[in-house]
Amino acid sequence: MNFFVYLCGKIDRKTKKQDMKRYFFLMALMFSLATQAQEAPESLHMQLKEKFIDGSPLFMSLVALALVLGLAFCIERIVYLTLSEINAKKLLQDVDARVEAGDVEGAKQLCRNTRGPVASICYQGLLHIRESMDDIERSIMSYGSVQTAKLEKGCSWIKLFIAMAPSLGFLGTVIGMVMAFENIQQAGDIGPTIVAAGMKVALITTIFGIVVALILQLFYSYITSKIEHLTSQMEESAVTLLDTIMKYKHQTNG
Repeated sequence: MNFFVYLCGKIDRKTKKQDMKRYFFLMALMFSLATQAQEAPESLHMQLKEKFIDGSPLFMSLVALALVLGLAFCIERIVYLTLSEINAKKLLQDVDARVEAGDVEGAKQLCRNTRGPVASICYQGLLHIRESMDDIERSIMSYGSVQTAKLEKGCSWIKLFIAMAPSLGFLGTVIGMVMAFENIQQAGDIGPTIVAAGMKVALITTIFGIVVALILQLFYSYITSKIEHLTSQMEESAVTLLDTIMKYKHQTNG
């Protein structure tokens, strides 16, 4: 019996030692991974910093400024368009139910308290519900154009920065080539080290300019898709609202 207890205790101590070894091994592995994860961004940051300096700080600063301003406009549009999205079908169903019940003021209040261009168009149509159908339709279409312009506000600036970024990069390329030829002229010889400095500036500015344009283009495509979705919602809601108003007029006139 004592031998059995001794054997169990020995096995238990051995198991604890193995568990401690595994624990320390995992801790060492996690520490090494964390260290690598911290070093990776620093090395990437240093590489970008070196490339930024090598690519002529003047033109690289202009390209970086185009990226920052373009992203600022993109984020503003994305936030605005995201807040403008609502459940248009549910809103139209609620409006139709209230108008059918004769509660036009309640339908107006619902549209007034709902955000987004769809609710604004519905409110505009209900505001002229006593007028003729042609006047209501004209009012809705005019107000829809105003709402579409609000959705597209700032997109022209994004397109400007998309065009400016590669243009600044190409300008840096031309200046880099001029620098390379000036170095050749001053040295009176064509050597790899003489040409490399100007060519390096030329290629780095072009690469950064194209990368910035690609990033902004992705955001712009996403913004355009959201605008198209909201525009189609506005058109469908306008048609549904006109049908609702027409039914209401038939009920009141009948």
